[in-house]
Amino acid sequence: NKALLNSRAVFLIQKMFKFDDTIAAISTPPGSGGIAVVRVSGSDSIKIVDQIFSGKVALTNAQSHKVYRGFIIEHDKTGKEEIVDEVLVTVFRKPHSYTGEDVVEISCHGGHYLSHKILQLVLQKGARLAEPGEFTQRAFLNGRMDLSQAEAVADIIKAKTERSLKVALSQFQGQLSKKIKYLREILIEICSLLELELDFAEEDVEFADRKTIQEKMNTIVETIKKILATYERGRILREGAKLVIVGKPNVGKSSLLNALLKEDRAIVTEIPGTTRDVLEEQLDIRGTLFRVVDTAGIRKSKDLIEQEGIRRTEKQIKEADVIVHMFDGSRDLDQQDAEIFKQIQSLKPDRQNGYLGVINKIDLPRVLTASELKQLIGHQSKIVEISAKELTGFDSFEETLLECISNKDVDFQEEVLITNIRHKNALENALEAINRAMKSLQNGYSSEFVAVDLRAALNYLGEIIGEVTTEDILGHIFSNFCIGK
Repeated sequence: NKALLNSRAVFLIQKMFKFDDTIAAISTPPGSGGIAVVRVSGSDSIKIVDQIFSGKVALTNAQSHKVYRGFIIEHDKTGKEEIVDEVLVTVFRKPHSYTGEDVVEISCHGGHYLSHKILQLVLQKGARLAEPGEFTQRAFLNGRMDLSQAEAVADIIKAKTERSLKVALSQFQGQLSKKIKYLREILIEICSLLELELDFAEEDVEFADRKTIQEKMNTIVETIKKILATYERGRILREGAKLVIVGKPNVGKSSLLNALLKEDRAIVTEIPGTTRDVLEEQLDIRGTLFRVVDTAGIRKSKDLIEQEGIRRTEKQIKEADVIVHMFDGSRDLDQQDAEIFKQIQSLKPDRQNGYLGVINKIDLPRVLTASELKQLIGHQSKIVEISAKELTGFDSFEETLLECISNKDVDFQEEVLITNIRHKNALENALEAINRAMKSLQNGYSSEFVAVDLRAALNYLGEIIGEVTTEDILGHIFSNFCIGK
């Protein structure tokens, strides 16, 4: 077990041999485009790029946060200069850069060959290829951002909807960090007083009023519980809500998927059992990401392939955030509809609001009504009526979907949401430690017992923002970044 490292300073000393060099990478996506950006960071970044740059000003004399036009050059075998590309070079001098080091960004014409040729020239002059997330890792280690903000950088890049972008920006701007630091300050104050008492144990002096300590710990507990309660909503904003479409064969599940995507993604026929596998697509519904899953119709079948499709459907139901249970509005309910509903209840007993009954085919002569459907699925269940074929009723369908995931408007400037399972686990561990401390306090135990658990809570909260971390945690976080960021 690797020991916890209680400050960035200790971590930097231990890892200095890895972070005293200069790194480079292409920061723009692969492929052709208008421009590509080669990013270089480290103590020798300006000197290295200056060796391949020709402009009116030498980069070693360049001002910070200024853009310089010039040419990237290389030398042939005879030593003659050859122009590689006309570029714009931006210099950021430490500590006022993304990484906290000297940074140079070369904006060249887009294209795989050209950008990689310039990168290769930089590497030949002494830089090394950056590892995934290493620029952001250096920004964290150099104190430019805390660990939760560094994680938010990856979330900003991966955001696929307006809401997921806003929640990532909120975390990057420090909304979560401020709350965690506030809680840690209270804990540090309490721990300091309790540990001061231990220094004067023989004098039997009480520096910390027990009632005041209890009140402060109650405040911390309630704050942590409030933050933890946001996880499911935050997770959905970050990862998307898993919407699983279920029902008996030929009720229009694939037609609904196609209608939502506005394309023929799934095969639609009159033959029951056409969909035999799980199809998943991502969809932005009013700023919220949904991962829409079309499943095989649930029925008894002797076909081995269809049986496997049904088994996968059951697995998707267990993992769903929202279950859309479809019914054929042109037919009466039958035993198969009832059996599927019972199966949903057994697979997802905690479905609560995450269930939506959908009466499809309302463009055909109506047989099934909402009141009749409620007799099966319950009077409290949400029901909408649509025609996947004629695209009617979809405004109501989308509004009800958002209600199913309790996706109310969020003030991202004021409200703190957690979206990361790592943060959730750390908060739960901190809460457990504080509850132990409160129990010790109530039982009249020595200040030492109370302080030990409060210090543990302090460390758990510190893991969120990187005040306390391990090499394994950092390795896992930054390995999920792209190279160049």
